Amino acid sequence: MAAVQRIVIENAAIATVDAQDTEYARGHVVLAGNRIESLGAGGAPRDLEHVVRRIDATGHLVTPGLINTHHHFYQWITRGLATDHNLFDWLVALYPTWARIDEPMVGAAARGSLAMMARGGVTTAMDHHYVFPHGSGDLSGTIVRAARDLGVRFTLARGSMDRSEKDGGLPPDFAVETLDGALAATEATVAAHHDPAFDAMTRIAVAPCSPFSVSTELLREGATLARRLGVRLHTHGSETVEEEKFCHELFGMGPTDYFESTGWLGDDVWMAHCVHMNDTDITAFARTRTGVAHCPSSNARLAAGIARVPDLLAAGVPVGLGVDGTASNESGELHTELRNALLVNRLGAHRERALTARQALRLGTYGGAEVLGRAAETGSLEPGKLADLVLWNLDTLAHASIADPVTALVLGAAAPVTASFVDGRQIVENGRLLTADEDALARETRAQARRLAEITARG
Repeated sequence: MAAVQRIVIENAAIATVDAQDTEYARGHVVLAGNRIESLGAGGAPRDLEHVVRRIDATGHLVTPGLINTHHHFYQWITRGLATDHNLFDWLVALYPTWARIDEPMVGAAARGSLAMMARGGVTTAMDHHYVFPHGSGDLSGTIVRAARDLGVRFTLARGSMDRSEKDGGLPPDFAVETLDGALAATEATVAAHHDPAFDAMTRIAVAPCSPFSVSTELLREGATLARRLGVRLHTHGSETVEEEKFCHELFGMGPTDYFESTGWLGDDVWMAHCVHMNDTDITAFARTRTGVAHCPSSNARLAAGIARVPDLLAAGVPVGLGVDGTASNESGELHTELRNALLVNRLGAHRERALTARQALRLGTYGGAEVLGRAAETGSLEPGKLADLVLWNLDTLAHASIADPVTALVLGAAAPVTASFVDGRQIVENGRLLTADEDALARETRAQARRLAEITARG
């Protein structure tokens, strides 16, 4: 058996984001294979064997890799459209375009989305893909392959819609699935791609789109399917006042009560947005340990409102951060969400006491791992956890005069990523991907965006 090779990172500030929020002003981290072997103050032991690399991280902050808990990769090729719309108007404007996506478009969009996140410090990503036009190809497979090729740990939330325009929904009729078709395709995706192992690079979740785009039967049977297969559940919830009105009119109850009636509250569930929640809703999420993907930039872009993140955290609700689709967050990277989560929530009822810089960092790391059901494996720097971590360069003009490195990372300009490791493998060096040609990706995504626009224009 070959000896496990070690990488030693030294002379860095370290924010572990463990349960005690342990930090080191100058410390070390030792990686052994795909695990964190040890870390602590000062230099690493000098007698370590099989050290293949030593990194002098002077001027850097080491943190767990960022974890994105909500995204729609396909939207990478429809950025910059419908920029002055609320959610429902935005969906009406864009569904005719999205309904014409195919496998080459989705593959290019997935690679673009993943590349943008990875070069900005994301080590675990997810994609909620729910648009499956008839005859569009193997969309789930191409998304999974994109994550594998770029070296990012990944959860595909296999979405679905069965409520089209003829049923009072928003998507065109040819862009939705039947109830039985959606369930069968979702189960096949789990069988083909889900890995339950501790160090899995790919996991699958069951993810009907939203209360206003799926039937009650799809929600209920989707929850049953997920629990039979032992995978997690994801959907959109309580995003807008219009959604709340829709639920009351159609189901006679608010979104949270409706979700609970269909089996969609529990510690294996996380929902995106959760902006419009009252105290009773928050108590229900806390009681059931239902998670939340907070997407502050998208919520602002679509004028959805300010989620009650401080109240969710105080109640014990797991909360992570999400980019959301880049048709409602054109930058497509998660560092912005650290900063915006802190700033936007300080505009709410709690004002300056809403969130601290360290709470924002926790949302983007350990909180995300909790939401994705992977807190035992990643999200903090601790011995035995997976070697998913980032070296942020804070020895720059943009950051050098901020004494506290966590404050510099969260409130400062986007910090350059000197190195990002996933599963012990370096995927970013000095802000550039090591696993893909960024210029080629830009050309590919531009070409597919133009192709989609041309097809849409032809009707």
